[in-house]
Amino acid sequence: MENEPERTSGAGVRADISVGTGADIADDEQAGSAADIDVVVIGAGIGGLYAVHRFRTDGLTVQAFEAADGVGGTWYHNRYPGARCDVESVDYSYSFADELQQEWDWSERYATQPEILEYLNHVADRFDLRRSIEFGTRVTAAHFDEATDLWNVTIEAARTDGAARGRRLTCRHCVFATGSLSVANFPEIPGLGDFTGRVLHTAQWPHETVDFTGLRVGVIGTGSSGIQLVPEVAREAASVTVFQRTPNYSIPAANRPIDDVERREQKATYGERRRKSRLSGGGSPFIPHEKNTLEVDAAERERVYEHSWNLGGVLFSKAFPDQMRDEHANQLAREFAERKIRSVIADQSVADHLIPTDHPIGTKRIVTDSGYFQTYNLDHVELVNLRRTPIDRITADGPVTVGGGDEAARLHELDVLIFATGFDAVTGAMDAIDTRGRDHRSLSAAWSDGVRSYLGLMVAGFPNLFLVNGPGSPGVLANMVLASEHHVDWIADTIGQLRSDGRRSIEPDENAQDDWMAECARLADQTLFPRADSWYLGANIPGKPRVFMLYPGGFGNYRKVVQELTDAGYEGFALR
Repeated sequence: MENEPERTSGAGVRADISVGTGADIADDEQAGSAADIDVVVIGAGIGGLYAVHRFRTDGLTVQAFEAADGVGGTWYHNRYPGARCDVESVDYSYSFADELQQEWDWSERYATQPEILEYLNHVADRFDLRRSIEFGTRVTAAHFDEATDLWNVTIEAARTDGAARGRRLTCRHCVFATGSLSVANFPEIPGLGDFTGRVLHTAQWPHETVDFTGLRVGVIGTGSSGIQLVPEVAREAASVTVFQRTPNYSIPAANRPIDDVERREQKATYGERRRKSRLSGGGSPFIPHEKNTLEVDAAERERVYEHSWNLGGVLFSKAFPDQMRDEHANQLAREFAERKIRSVIADQSVADHLIPTDHPIGTKRIVTDSGYFQTYNLDHVELVNLRRTPIDRITADGPVTVGGGDEAARLHELDVLIFATGFDAVTGAMDAIDTRGRDHRSLSAAWSDGVRSYLGLMVAGFPNLFLVNGPGSPGVLANMVLASEHHVDWIADTIGQLRSDGRRSIEPDENAQDDWMAECARLADQTLFPRADSWYLGANIPGKPRVFMLYPGGFGNYRKVVQELTDAGYEGFALR
């Protein structure tokens, strides 16, 4: 920005910062009362990029650290074929600058990963954000010094290539913009290291094109990444074997190009679209039908379902306002979805395995696909139901499934094995950092019985440590771009208030935090969400405490609650 204060140099750290090597770092860290920098931001994804821009605009010194070699977060790493957003492009974009909204042209209704990453790189260049980001650098520790109210942050090169390790700097405020879907989950399967073929993970996809032509490919996992990937791999591979443990609901994306007429209309009505999005439950300008499921006749229900289905993806869960609360209402939606799925699968015995029976529709995130179920009509695509014949081990040649029913134990010979097994969601990246607050208590200890936060923004006992889309926020239940902007704006406004009032720190009250997590649990219990063993509860990670990690009361309601508590003098927080 032309009028932005020039307060940084080099990679963005103030020129007078003195950082040490690993030998300088000890448990009894010493730090002066003056911070090296005002704000450290961890991560350069959607939240981290906006945080750098907002803090710099406010005249703060800011340094972001990103383990990857470029911006984008989730969209940097998840480069697998078919990767696509399930929120419309026009909504899955920043709202903080009207000139950005007007100058960027989306090509499709649901953008693919390359276009989203291109957009985020454009934002980084458009607002000169890279000079405040150090790439290829991982934050390994953040320790709070109670004597100075400063955070001591330790950073290392993300790769062990001989670069300096164990540098340290101090900051007044530490912002975790680490992303909800950023730590890949590799299931422990005996013998994986023995496989002589190529092993890939959708969340750690190579930058170069992977050619599957003529290869025997196996895909483990049928969540979002697996469902989007399988049709693309099937276009090239000699054979595709899909190993499915849990079937998922997936709805056609109804994707299409955006023409100039539609694009002009979108840009002319951005203001109203954003207003509706901020008031909505999911952060996009769509609202459910005005009546509940059983308050309309069968013909009207069918019309509403058909309309919602044609909108594509996750919006189907919002067809009726009671669909995620009432089991009977949800069952009617499930029956409609089952009819749709069966209508495109030739072999109904295969459809039997592909249609979920263990969770209400929408309690696991509905996937947005492009021809997924139709792929099983191809002769070279096979579905293996791991509920009936689980993987026993992996050999040099491929996975071995045990026998079950009429099926014998079997070796599946493969050239490539792809894990589409998702993430240690919401908290995985935060858990990987040695974070210690008051009394040197670790964040992992604070969360040993389940994640806890106040408003998804802060954690009791960790002053001036802020979370972007942390546990206890709407997070992935909402449009992550608008949700990130909302959190960063609150954090920036709060830091500004502290500075204006001459205060040094803010942290939540333990009782307020307990009450907030109880409220999240109460709201979740009013829905069907707890009925599914989903990653919303951490159910995909062995040993992770089962807690519904999100605020299910809707994005609009959440924003209202946060504003009311803030206007009441930061109710539930202690300011010092």
